[in-house]
Parts: sequence; structure tokens; C-alpha cells
Amino acid sequence: MFPGFEHGMAEVNGTQIKYIRGGNGPALLLLHGHPQTHAIWHKVAQRLASRFTVIAADLRGYGDSGKPAGLADHSNYSKRIMGQDQIELMAQLGYPQFLLMGHDRGGRVAYRMALDHPQAVRKLVLLDIAPTLAMYEQTSMAFATAYYHWFFLIRPAPFPELLIGSHPEEYLRHTIGGRSAGLAPFTPQAYAEYLRCLSDPATIHGICEDYRASAGIDLEHERLDLARGNKIACPTKVLWGADGVIEKCFDPLVEWEKLATDLSGKALACGHYIPEEAPDQLLAEVLPFFADGFTD
Repeated sequence: MFPGFEHGMAEVNGTQIKYIRGGNGPALLLLHGHPQTHAIWHKVAQRLASRFTVIAADLRGYGDSGKPAGLADHSNYSKRIMGQDQIELMAQLGYPQFLLMGHDRGGRVAYRMALDHPQAVRKLVLLDIAPTLAMYEQTSMAFATAYYHWFFLIRPAPFPELLIGSHPEEYLRHTIGGRSAGLAPFTPQAYAEYLRCLSDPATIHGICEDYRASAGIDLEHERLDLARGNKIACPTKVLWGADGVIEKCFDPLVEWEKLATDLSGKALACGHYIPEEAPDQLLAEVLPFFADGFTD
């Protein structure tokens, strides 16, 4: 799915992070969401690589990256720790500063990276998310129904792990196919990759730990940011699907203004899985945004 890209595995922050790399120009890190892998970028990677050095990584707990057992407080799956993985990956690859784009869970890791490491993240794009604290605190019946997994996956182990593990493909099909566009955005190759990884019990546990951390320690970190006035300093663009839950349940720009100082954004004519559902729309927005002001 990524012709011409090199594949690698890096030892960072006490775990392993799988990544691919290709292209030339300023470094651009891409982070995927749940329950997927770096394969979500396969429809846009080649075009991005014509302008940037593209690195797409699997998050801790996902894909072929390391999947440590969760700690009692889930802190080793906090977005701070998951972000530190990626900061160390990029430093190891020779990119102490980089552009950053994250979808879904990868967006949550990405904005934590921008808050914790302002010297590293030069520009930020977040795809189809509102801040984690806003989403939990403003939960409505519509949100809880559409995003039931936010509450299912945080149940204590091993309850959700056992249920998902009994039929990983049904969970995958229901999760990614249950949005506005159904299964149409996903190529057979990408779908097979998601299923391969989700069929590993360690991946299922890693996914649950990611969500458990978001309902606990991640909220603590975000409340501290708000209390201290800690905001994302770099230019930030937020994009979301006009047919998705974020559009229906939140006002994304209002919520992101609480955490970002240089903000722009809009809804795109699609649903949640923007990189696979609307790759041309995504590229039309992010190519000029990332390229502006950079000649290296």
C-alpha cells in the first residue's frame, strides 16, 4: 500500500514503534486512530511524500507497535506517554522538529504532543475530534449512542477484551462500517490489515488501555492545561466530517479555541474516516497549510 516507503521498527520510551518513511522535504508525522493502523494513510501518502518526508507510525498498543500490559492507573497508555513514544521516534530518525497530523485517537496523541513539546511540533492538523474533556463532559444521548465504545472499552479488564476477542471481525466491521459511509471507504488491503492486527489479543488490550487512560489520567492532564492556560502554540487546523458525530454533537472551533492560540478549521463533505473517505478534500486542505512558510 506504500510503494517506495521504507519500513522500520524503533526502540523508544521502553517499547517498540513500527513506522514507515518516504518522500523528501520537511518531516511530517502521521498518526492513525482506532481500531486501525498507519494503513489509514495509504490514499494520501504518495501525494504528501511529493512535498514532505512522510513518517506514518503505529501508536503504542496498535498495529505492529509494542503492546505492554496496562498499569493499574493506565498511565502507560496516557496520551502523554503515547506522545513521548512519537517524540522519541522522530528524534531517533533525525527530526527534532516536524509537522504533525492525527486522526481520531492519533489526533488525541498529537494535540498532547503539541501541548507538551511546543518546540517539536511546527504545525498541527487534527481530524474529526473535539478535545477529550469536552467530549466526556458534554456527553449527550446522541453522543453516547454513536460513541458507545467510549464507555464500553473503559470497563475493567478483562471484560471488553473477552467480548471483542470472541469475534474481532464483527467488532471491526461494526465499528468502522457503522459510520455514515459504511464500509465503502476501506480497500480490501486496508481492511485485511486492520483485521490482522485486531485479531491479536494484545492489540485488543492495548486499545482498551488507550480508552481507559482517556477516561482518567488524560482528563487530569487536560484539566491542568486549562487551569494553567497552557495552549497549543503552533498553527493548528481542525477538520471534521459534516456527516459525522463531531458535527452533530459539538462546536469544534469553539472547543478548540480553549486549547489553541492559532486556530482554523472547517467541516468536510464526508464522515469520520477522512483520510480514506475524502482523501482529495483532505489533501486540498493540508498541502497548502503544511507547505506555507516552509522551504526546507
